[in-house]
Amino acid sequence: MGRFNAWVVDKAATGQSLTFGTLDDSDLMDGDVTVRVTHSTVNYKDGLAMTGRSPVVRRFPMIPGIDFSGVVETSTHPDYAPGDAVILTGWGVGETHLGGYAERARVRGDWLVPLPEGLSGAEAMAIGTAGYTAMLSLMALEHHGARPGDGPALVTGASGGVGSVAVALLARAGWHVIAATGRGEEADYLSGLGAAECLDRAELSQPGKPLAKERWAAAVDVVGSHTLANVLAATKAGGAVAACGLAQGMDLPSSVAPFILRGVSLLGINSVTTPLPKRRAAWDRLARDLDRTALAAMTTTVPLAEVDRLAEAILAGGVRGRTVVTVP
Repeated sequence: MGRFNAWVVDKAATGQSLTFGTLDDSDLMDGDVTVRVTHSTVNYKDGLAMTGRSPVVRRFPMIPGIDFSGVVETSTHPDYAPGDAVILTGWGVGETHLGGYAERARVRGDWLVPLPEGLSGAEAMAIGTAGYTAMLSLMALEHHGARPGDGPALVTGASGGVGSVAVALLARAGWHVIAATGRGEEADYLSGLGAAECLDRAELSQPGKPLAKERWAAAVDVVGSHTLANVLAATKAGGAVAACGLAQGMDLPSSVAPFILRGVSLLGINSVTTPLPKRRAAWDRLARDLDRTALAAMTTTVPLAEVDRLAEAILAGGVRGRTVVTVP
């Protein structure tokens, strides 16, 4: 049996434990593709899984890590052969199926996406679920018919993972981007990604009116709750908001006013079980459209053995941009 290192979340007397140890192939779950993991990343959901702050993990023991990139070691799936470079995001990996904070993973081949040409495994995880979600949001806005000429585009949680990539993608697509953040010191960072303006998130985070002055034609919201309600209230007539997160909360204390008086559309983004054709299209666009200089500017790196120290930080909003986890 092959031995490999991994982080493991398990039940404990005080809730759950997180330990770094050695497993073997017999510990892996069923799947038709075994991957040698080369990179993973740190998402908000990973922070929840590692800390137990929210019941993200629904099977114990669990290897956290909802994303990984790597190289196929063995496969009985018709689309993959040993040596193929692949990406995995979503599908309950790191929640109900053993995840990417390990040197090896076994999964269903239907969950994988081939690594797009021109994109490295490290770059794929610099993008990760966060960047992939940002691209799905942009695609949803475009499908709705939103265009840069309609007015500005707002991004909430702009200095986080989804927000940073969303700012870069929208700016590259020609939008005048307004970046909402609670960290004023990140203004230069956001400007470097393409933001034309910065907005203090405090303007959006408190209870507001059903309708407000029209300020943006489109938005990508990762926050939810009062923030999303205020984003909707200030969206221009015929505009659209892509909702893809719940950092402030799962509630939506809004009214029907933006929808029936201004024709605003709320577009839900599901990045976990997206059908394969749309999933591949999103990754192909990321490989083609995302500015690599901007991606590098928002990315830091941490070795697998030290990923635990970022769990509390990402939940507290203390992690800027994207973090790549290198797997030995």
